Amino acid sequence: MRRHIVPPYLLARLARADDAGLDRAVVAARRALAELPPLHDERRRSTLLSSPSPEAAAASTPPGSSRPRRTIADARGSERLPGTVVRREGQPPTGDIAVDEAYDGLGATHAFLLDAFSRSSIDGEGLPLDATVHYGDDYDNAFWDGSRMVFGDGDGEVFGRFTASLSVIGHELAHGVTQFTSGLEYQGQSGALNESFSDVMGAMVEQHALGQTAAQASWLIGEGLFTPAVQGRALRSMLEPGTAYDDDVLGRDPQPADMAHYVETTDDNGGVHLNSGIPNRAFALAAVELGGRSWETAGVVWYDTATRGGLPPTATFRDFAEATVRAATARFGAGSAATRAVRGSWEKVGVGVDERS
Repeated sequence: MRRHIVPPYLLARLARADDAGLDRAVVAARRALAELPPLHDERRRSTLLSSPSPEAAAASTPPGSSRPRRTIADARGSERLPGTVVRREGQPPTGDIAVDEAYDGLGATHAFLLDAFSRSSIDGEGLPLDATVHYGDDYDNAFWDGSRMVFGDGDGEVFGRFTASLSVIGHELAHGVTQFTSGLEYQGQSGALNESFSDVMGAMVEQHALGQTAAQASWLIGEGLFTPAVQGRALRSMLEPGTAYDDDVLGRDPQPADMAHYVETTDDNGGVHLNSGIPNRAFALAAVELGGRSWETAGVVWYDTATRGGLPPTATFRDFAEATVRAATARFGAGSAATRAVRGSWEKVGVGVDERS
C-alpha cells in the first residue's frame, strides 16, 4: 500500500512536456508515474494493512505515551527501504535539511494528534514514527507505505524536496490514522474521502504548528513544493479547489469544488485525488465559518467521524456528510452553531444531508 501526495494526473501532464525545456523533470515524472500501482492491484491491497506489523507493534511505546519515537533513515538516492538510520529520537540536528525537516515534521504531527485529540501517535497507542529521505533519483513524490513515510528530493526544475511542506508530512501520516481507524477503501468516493481526511489533517497539523486560526490559514496542501518556475501556489487548495496552480506546463488545477462538477473517471482509482476537492471545501468552509482554531470545531467533528466507528469502508460523500452532522450534534448539540455550519458546508458543495441526521 502506497499513498502518494502528487496525483498521477499531474505527473502525467509533466511526463508529456517534451518541448518545455524541462528534460530532468520530464524524466523524473515518467519514473514516478511508472512506479504507481495499477488500479486492480491498488484495490486489492487497499484494506490490507489495518494493523501494525509485528515489528512495529513490538517497538511501540506504552499505550497513552506522550513521547514520540522518531527514526529517520537515508536511502542515499536508492529505492531500497528503509535505508541507513541517520537520526533517532532525541539526537541533535544533522545539518542535512531533509533529515531534519522530516524529524521535525513527524514531531509536529505527533504533537498535534496528542494536543488536539489526545491521540498517541497515528495508531493511538504510541506507534513509532519512521521516515526515509533522499529516496530515488530526482524522485517526484512522497508516500506513506503502511509503516513509514518516504520522501523524494524532487527534480529541481518543477518540484523541490518533499520534506519542505509540513502539510504533506501531516497528510501522509494521516493515511496511517485512516489505516488504523475507518479503513476507507481507496476507490471512488470512499477513496476521495480517504484523501480528503488526509488533507484535512495535514492542513490542521500545519495550522497547529504555526498557531493559526482558520481565518489566518492558507488552506493549501503542498505549499512550497513547486520551484519558482511554476505558476502555482501548491498541489491543492482546500478552500478554493481548482485554483492551486495554472501553469503552461502543468495546466490548470482540475479539482472540482462541488458535486455539479464531480469527475466520473476510472483513472486514479476513480478520481480519488480529483474529487477530494469537494469534501475538502466542505471542511474548510465549516472551519472558517466557525472561526477560531479549526481542530477545536470542525476538526474534532471530522476526527470523531473518522475514528469512532460506524463509518462503512465504502462510505459515499453523503454517508460521510450525514455522519459529520451526527458527530457535531453529539459533541455540540443539535441546534449548535457547529452543527449548523457542518450541515451548511455540505449543502454549499452540493452534498445533500438527510434532515433526520
